[in-house]
Parts: sequence; C-alpha cells; structure tokens
Amino acid sequence: MRSNRPATEDDWNWKARGETDTQRLDRQWNGLLQELRVLQTGVQLLTGFLLILPFQPRFDQLTSGIQYLYLATVSASMVATVFILAPVSNHRVLFRQRKLRHLVESAHRFAIIGLFFLGLALVGSVVLIFDAVLGPVSAVIGAVIAVVLFAYVWLVAPWSHRADPATFAKIDQPTAAASRST
Repeated sequence: MRSNRPATEDDWNWKARGETDTQRLDRQWNGLLQELRVLQTGVQLLTGFLLILPFQPRFDQLTSGIQYLYLATVSASMVATVFILAPVSNHRVLFRQRKLRHLVESAHRFAIIGLFFLGLALVGSVVLIFDAVLGPVSAVIGAVIAVVLFAYVWLVAPWSHRADPATFAKIDQPTAAASRST
C-alpha cells in the first residue's frame, strides 16, 4: 500500500504551499510565538497566585504534606514560566545571527517542557484547592480527573490525529499559490 505521506516535510511544504525552507522556518517561528503568547499570561498568573499563598493567614494550618505539595507546585509553575519565556531570551541573544532554525527547534523543545511543568503545576493546584475546600479524598479524585483530562486533551487526541493517514490525503495537490509560483 502506497503511503500518502510525502518523503520529507520540506517536500510537503513545497508541494502544498510553495514554501522555501526559510519561509517555513519563519512561519513556524511565528506560530510558536503565538502559542507562547497564549501560555505566557496564564502561567505567569498561576505563578503569581501561588507565590502569595504562604502569606495568607491559613497557610500555617496546612499539614506538612500539603505544604510540601505547595512547594512542588510552585516549583513546577516557576519551571514552566522559565521554559515558556525562554524563546524570548534566546531570540534576544541570537538576534540577527541567522540562527532561525536553532530558535525554532529550541523553542519547540522549550514549549513542550514548559507545557509538561504547567500540567504538573495545574494538577498540584487542583490538589491544593480541593484539599482546602473538601478534604484529601476529593483532592485525590480531582487530581486523577485533571491528569486524565490533560493526558487525553494534550497527548492522546493530538497523537491519534497525527497518526491518521487521512491527514495526508491531499498533499499531492498543490495550492493555487504554489501553482502560480512554479
């Protein structure tokens, strides 16, 4: 059975978009920046809220286990913040150095690592909140639901679509823009 997948991503981009390697890198960089802009505000707000919790009057009433969970959660949120903002600092250091391929590849890795730690921080936040409001049993249930939800929405659903051969069914038909440029 012949695969509908192109030999390389470059082949697909040229056939479907009439796009050079540099144009593809520009598009990928812009796409990554848009994704990171969406994440940036949320992760910074989460980190900010977590940072003020120890200064609340009831914080001393938390068990030592929950306080350790808090420290793990705020640490995960800080790591997520660092990785989600890392492409900006990399871009500043590498500006005008013709390192776009490196920027795109490293930003991609940083975004994945940042999302992983954001997921940990969000699950930790669920546990902290559910434990404070309803107790430890509800906290465990909330954590399990959050982990399953993140795993499905962030991993299972996209990976199942990625493996779907129908995704590549029309790649051999160049767009009108690609046809005009050849």
